[in-house]
Amino acid sequence: MDVLEDKATGALAGAAVADALGGAAEGNTPEAIRERYDGFIEGIVPPFLEDWRHARPIAPYHKGDGHITDDTLMTTALVEVYDTVRDHLDAYAVAEHLVPLLIGERRWIPELETEAILLQRLFLAEKWLVARLHYGHIDPREAGVGNIVNCGAAMYAAPIGIANAGSAPGAYAEAIDVAGAHQSSYGREAAGVYAACVAEAMRPGASVSSVVEVALSLAKDGTRDAIEAVTTAASGLSDWRSSIGAIRDAVVPFDTVGPNYRAPARDARIPSRTKAIEELPVALGMLVMAGGDYRETVLGAVNYGRDSDSIAVMGGSIAGALGGRAVVPDEWVTEISTASRTDVTATGPTMAAVAKTIWAKDRERFDRRAELFGSSEEAA
Repeated sequence: MDVLEDKATGALAGAAVADALGGAAEGNTPEAIRERYDGFIEGIVPPFLEDWRHARPIAPYHKGDGHITDDTLMTTALVEVYDTVRDHLDAYAVAEHLVPLLIGERRWIPELETEAILLQRLFLAEKWLVARLHYGHIDPREAGVGNIVNCGAAMYAAPIGIANAGSAPGAYAEAIDVAGAHQSSYGREAAGVYAACVAEAMRPGASVSSVVEVALSLAKDGTRDAIEAVTTAASGLSDWRSSIGAIRDAVVPFDTVGPNYRAPARDARIPSRTKAIEELPVALGMLVMAGGDYRETVLGAVNYGRDSDSIAVMGGSIAGALGGRAVVPDEWVTEISTASRTDVTATGPTMAAVAKTIWAKDRERFDRRAELFGSSEEAA
């Protein structure tokens, strides 16, 4: 396994494992999590609600027990799109390739414990893709406008970072384009910054500090302010077990959802230049506090609660890219792959191979352009 494949596998397996661990805690407070599990979550746990199948008939998802969630399902689907296109993606690729995967192909959905189309598992903010692009025939570059502003586009943007490994600006630009089909405002911005963070973490020699520097150099408006506030607070902390409250306090001024995650504020998730999604700044804060350690980054995100699976996905993918496949605990990989009926290490090699193909095409495009202008100079 070469460096690119190792880092890509670390990123995507790291994201899937983190997703499965965080799913059980999603939507709950840190206090409720500790009460339910007799302390902090330290690994794979059963569902938060013992009678999960009937507790919320509208959403009977089997979260916990090592089941990946929609974050990983969407990430895997985007890898499949890359594997089909074998080149950089844009908003039109979402309409032409991703949406058909959401509505036209049955696959195993761990949380539903059955085969189904992906659309049947997705949250309404992701079903928006099908409504707007398949049924509404909206310009893909503008289809994200009007959707609730959340982490929906960001949560599956890691493959974009791998496609642009070592080029954070390239990842940012590509993710901003792709995310235009899904999100607007700070939800779209978060997708760009997250992809850039993964691209930087994929670079040999990258560090937690360089990832944060990249995020701050590219992020705009409230997203940048939130990342700066949370990572600054995290830099003075050493253990998430005693610091979850401090991280939450740092992101509160930028979060629109409010203190009760299951009952969002009236002005929650609407476009703004001063606000940010909560997930990415908190993920980077946990990464900083853990010094890049995969296990501690992920467990900090899981025990934070609220949108714990997406926070863990973002932190886990960056830590996994920094450290490679070896930092993702084998016992978690094995148990989650078995429980979810999917090999969570399979997408890494695929995405690494795709990235190499893309880079070869990039080089050909660059060489043709350089040759053209070189020839022009000689002719002059």
